[in-house]
Amino acid sequence: MIEIEKMVETLKLLSDKTRLTILLLLKERELCVFELVDILQTSQPNVSQHIRKLKDGGLVKEAKKGQWVYYSLTIENKPFISDLFNQLPSQKEKVESTSCEKLDCCD
Repeated sequence: MIEIEKMVETLKLLSDKTRLTILLLLKERELCVFELVDILQTSQPNVSQHIRKLKDGGLVKEAKKGQWVYYSLTIENKPFISDLFNQLPSQKEKVESTSCEKLDCCD
């Protein structure tokens, strides 16, 4: 029963278009908030709120590098998410079109 409850909570997180898009972007590589803001064309508080929910749900982790925080996926123990990602369009082009150097935000 607990596994079903965890899966339901994860699926609720995935049901939001922005959160699902963030996860698909992070599937390509780790990103900082400013890169996500640039790609998603939304505000930093909006991205941060979604990232917080994904972190609380155990789908995203953060790593501090200098003064910047980078986010990456933590879905190793959730194979159904990998299966889902295989059915969704790649976000590789979007990720490749942005970089910290271009945004002049990170180290």
